[in-house]
Amino acid sequence: MNWSGIIIGVVSFIIIGAFHPVVIKGEYYFGYKIWPVFLVLGLIAGALSLLTEDYTLSGILGILACVLLWCIKELKEQTERVKKGWFPKNPKREREYED
Repeated sequence: MNWSGIIIGVVSFIIIGAFHPVVIKGEYYFGYKIWPVFLVLGLIAGALSLLTEDYTLSGILGILACVLLWCIKELKEQTERVKKGWFPKNPKREREYED
């Protein structure tokens, strides 16, 4: 039996679930300005995915790269959700939410 597909599916579910609160907390504490961190980590994970010979690990790294890059978009949307009042504002960064 080949378990690679199941392993990649489970790990992708865990990765996506783990980064949901990371985006929320990252926006709360640092704001949208942390997007370059997600960009660099995503590019590194993508490069490692291309260089890895193991198909399962390469797939997992590719998914991680895509999730990290998707987090950039989610950071921007999280800022908008905070402005709408759906999530709490960080009182130390109150001015960043003013238009």
